[in-house]
Amino acid sequence: MGIKATELPLGKVFTPDFRFTIPSFQRAYIWKPENILQLVADLRDAAATPSTPYFLGSLILVREPDGRFMVIDGQQRLVSLSIIIAVLRDLERDPDLMRQLDALLVEPGDKLRGIANEPRLTLRERDAAFFREHVQEDNLESVFDMNDDDLATAAQRNMVTNIKKTYDELDSWTADERSRFAKYLVNQVTLVIVITDDLDGAHRIFDVMNMRGLPLTPSDVFKARATSGLSMAELDVYAARWDDIVDPIGDDPHVIEEFFSYLHLILTHLPDTDKLIEEFLTGVLQPYLNTGTVASFINDVLAPYAMAWRIIERPGDTVLPVEVRHRLEALNDYHIHEWKPVAMWALVHSYRELGNPDVTPFTQRGARAARRSSTLDALGAHDDRRLLAILTALEQVTGVRTLNRTGTLDRRGLANAAIRDLDKGYLVERINALRVGDADREGALVRLHGEMQGDGDLIRLLLIRANEQKAGVALTRPRKFSALPIMPLDIERAESFADWTQENHDFWMYRLGNMALVQGTEDQLDKIAEYVPRRDRMLLRAASCRFPLTDELRNFGACTPTMLERRQEETIRLVVEYWGIRYDKNNHDLTSQNIEELAETVRRPVRGSKRVTILQVIKAGLLTPGERLVWDRPRKGERWYATVTENGKLRLDDGSEYPTPTAAARAAAGGRRGGSLDVWKRTSNGQGLSEIWQQVRQSQ
Repeated sequence: MGIKATELPLGKVFTPDFRFTIPSFQRAYIWKPENILQLVADLRDAAATPSTPYFLGSLILVREPDGRFMVIDGQQRLVSLSIIIAVLRDLERDPDLMRQLDALLVEPGDKLRGIANEPRLTLRERDAAFFREHVQEDNLESVFDMNDDDLATAAQRNMVTNIKKTYDELDSWTADERSRFAKYLVNQVTLVIVITDDLDGAHRIFDVMNMRGLPLTPSDVFKARATSGLSMAELDVYAARWDDIVDPIGDDPHVIEEFFSYLHLILTHLPDTDKLIEEFLTGVLQPYLNTGTVASFINDVLAPYAMAWRIIERPGDTVLPVEVRHRLEALNDYHIHEWKPVAMWALVHSYRELGNPDVTPFTQRGARAARRSSTLDALGAHDDRRLLAILTALEQVTGVRTLNRTGTLDRRGLANAAIRDLDKGYLVERINALRVGDADREGALVRLHGEMQGDGDLIRLLLIRANEQKAGVALTRPRKFSALPIMPLDIERAESFADWTQENHDFWMYRLGNMALVQGTEDQLDKIAEYVPRRDRMLLRAASCRFPLTDELRNFGACTPTMLERRQEETIRLVVEYWGIRYDKNNHDLTSQNIEELAETVRRPVRGSKRVTILQVIKAGLLTPGERLVWDRPRKGERWYATVTENGKLRLDDGSEYPTPTAAARAAAGGRRGGSLDVWKRTSNGQGLSEIWQQVRQSQ
């Protein structure tokens, strides 16, 4: 296989000598604004020394029989360079320069020399017309008027976003700066053109590229392998079909990898693997390649599961039954994702037409959707009761496993077991992986009663569940809302809490009873110490009052331990009722049991991230009142001291006192967030507070 390599300036690359095409098996255009803006910044810096060339890398091309060049490596740069040139053309006011820039994008043609009028670069079929019409040939005004509903692919969305960002950047330059930049771009930016006449199988080139460490996604590799044995005519059809299926998932490589990882689990019932590409090729694709049934894999496996993934991502936009949508939306509240393969299986086995390209589960929006069906009947729905039963059980076990901090490997193993039993046709109630055992129920109750400092997302989730259970319906949530404490962190100067002891305050500070859902940001109560103003601020916005546990605060004129205890008991009861874990297998009410006795029955008590207080450290004999601590920052020439007080606080030299080392460090640094627990050292022996706090935690 002969290879020829030549270094050329960009002005010699975008000429009639090269007609670039992006083959259908190639990945889409995935560059984001940060990528193209970094390229612009690098080129602008290089242009400051106009006599010094800038090497932009290599293009790997395969010469085709008609004289065109198939781009194997370099698409992202070629498309991005075209966007930059198009923006320069649109911002240019000199007709001659406009014409010259336009000629870099589109060959104007020459009838005498037999040169056709055509674009320098032709993208994959699904994006080629858009790129030519709106980027290469047209002014960019049409692009500025577009929104997501006007765009058919993720690649088109990336192009439009990058055009807008690049336009904003170059528009901020002077005309002279743009002119110098354009001249440098054409004459001094160089590419090494590597040309071969032998394709030797596009999939094998992709394999080599992947071994070189280029950022190919699993989808790129799988598509190349799946289409490797097809004729060119079939390749175009099925490569386009693959793109139609996978592109709507997006171009985030982590999301793509997660999708194919879960698809591998569903199809093979094998545990997690750190060799996804190798094992997916062998365990999933190879049998279809051996039997020549790749089309069946694409249409009957990839298509329905990819659509199921999209439904999971946007359940509220579908025509699925209300209860199904609500269950999927509830599952999306969790930061763990091992429920997704089970939900994907359930959706695919509940809607026969989920992979049909002429049917969509999404409500129709925009002109593109007008040609497709959007009804439940068209999806071939069957056994909705089983689907809802699976999703209900799945949300229950996911909630309890989140609360009990079940490990990732265990969660994935349980998902695998659930799918295996579903494939065997077991009834949902007989699948152990979709049931909560008594030990898990008891562990959840113990966790619900404990401190939850540092678990802001979990607190918010639990409060959502409790409020929806109390309301009896799924609540419409504000765009931005937070779980905020009813009591302030420091009660020393708050008259509302004059009767509270520091120990009582510390006990309730990070428990569910002291938390409420409020519209807005987490810092809105930071400067409010008194209870009534804090309560009124929580109830100020109407959206906060959608949450019944928040709205009932208006009935309490004072914050007392009794009030917080009542809220705690009610919140826990609502959560366990939501998940159906209030009663054990013997129908004993777990919420009525003594929590300390219940904690003794939990087989693996967890210390967790429960906050260690200064008072606890004093009682453990690891700090003594009056002891001095120091925070040194020699590079900044700064040093601060703090003294341990008898009431479990740190007093700075200005007399101010703080309930935690982090709060004291922040105050010492003038409100900056540069300090925390570990910056404070004992003046006596240099021991850090982190080490001392860890000793207390380990002794609990």
